[in-house]
This record gives sequence, C-alpha cells and structure tokens, in this order.
Amino acid sequence: MEAYVRLEVASNGVGIIEFFHPASNSLPGAILNQLAETITACGQDPLVKVLVLRSGGERAFCAGASFDELMAIDNPAQGLEFFSGFAKVINAMRTCPKFVIGRVQGKAVGGGVGLAAAVDVCMATQYASVKLSELAVGIGPFVVGPAVERKMGVASMGALAIDARAWKDAQWASQQGLYAEVFDDVNALDEAVQRLADDLAKSNPEAMAALKQTLWQGTEHWDELLLERAAISGELVLSEFTRNAIRAFKSA
Repeated sequence: MEAYVRLEVASNGVGIIEFFHPASNSLPGAILNQLAETITACGQDPLVKVLVLRSGGERAFCAGASFDELMAIDNPAQGLEFFSGFAKVINAMRTCPKFVIGRVQGKAVGGGVGLAAAVDVCMATQYASVKLSELAVGIGPFVVGPAVERKMGVASMGALAIDARAWKDAQWASQQGLYAEVFDDVNALDEAVQRLADDLAKSNPEAMAALKQTLWQGTEHWDELLLERAAISGELVLSEFTRNAIRAFKSA
C-alpha cells in the first residue's frame, strides 16, 4: 500500500484522521504536511466537533521520521524544511480549537512519541511501547521535546531522550502521563476512543475551545520555538556521525 492521510467525518461530527506509511508508519515530509493541513482544515470546519488521530496497521503507531528523507538532506535549509514537518503537525494540534484524541495501537518512536504527546488525550494498547531514539542516530528529540516535556515532565522526557536505545512499555508511559488509559487489545481501545469521541461531539463547542485554550496556556511561543528546534536537528543531520548512524540503523 502507498502512504496516505485520510479523513472521515461521521454524521455526529467525529472526524477520524488516519495516516499510513508502509515503512512502519514512518513519516516523510509530504505526509507530515498533509497531516498538518488536514488537522488545520478540520479545526475550521463547523461540521467537525472532535478529532481522532490514528494510524493504519496493527503493531506500529508511528516509527518517526523517514530515514530515506533524512539521508537525502544535504544542506541546512533542507534540514530545517524536513524537521519543520513535525513542528507543523504539533502546532496544528495545539492551535486546533477542537479536542484531538490519540489512538495508539502499537509502538511509537521518535516523532511518533511527539504526536502521542501533542494530542489532547491519548489512549493506547499494551503494545504501545515508546522510545525516543534520536540521540542514537546523532540528533536529539528537539522538535518533539516541548510536547513530550509538557505531557510527561522534564525528568521522564529526559529519561527517554538520554537512554535512546531503550524501550519503555505502555504502562510506564501511562504512569508518566503520556497515555490516559492502556487497554489489553485494540478492540477495547477502539470502544473507549469511540465512546469519548461520541460524548465530546455532544458537548458545547465553545466550552471545549475555551478549555483547550486554557490547557495549552503558555505554549503560545511554540510557532517560533519548534522552528528553532527544527533548525538544530537540520544542522546535526548533516554530520558524518549522523550519516553513519542512520546507515547502520537502515541496514540493521
């Protein structure tokens, strides 16, 4: 199957945004841009009351950035443009006046952890382990860091970022605040996500928008902050260390 971003809006106003990429839902720039544009459009659509963000497939929610595109970067401007993709998606969710529910059915790596952290409430299965692997390839979770830190705290974010080769299980992620609930299987997860989405679709849109703005208070500078962080990653990805590390990861 080819990569895609799909939107389906139910009659009650629940909008489901699904993204997919055959390489464990790793995300190239075009898909990140489409994802950000879709979230922004839904935020402006009065027919959409609440959003659900999910990915296709069974065991991988999102493997982070596309290694193929990382290897193709050959100057800082290209690096900034690529890493701005995750910044755009995070900021789109942050500024969207509708609540975004995250449905994480499997493992989340790097930028995938950032997406899980940037939704307003995130539910997962027991298979949804997390890893911030950026340091292991010579970069760092600079762009997603603010979202992860906001949701999990500095200590937990630091534990993930520094031990970049280690997985933390879904229960650990829940204890740190990333996941609101963890379910035994995807059927139970989907029932819970649907129940919450249906309830929110009946709520006062103005009240939800005001509550969301309150919950995200203090992040108004993220438009600039995440671009600054993207520039750091865009420089680091050009180093020989990072090039060799990514090659090693791809061949493993």
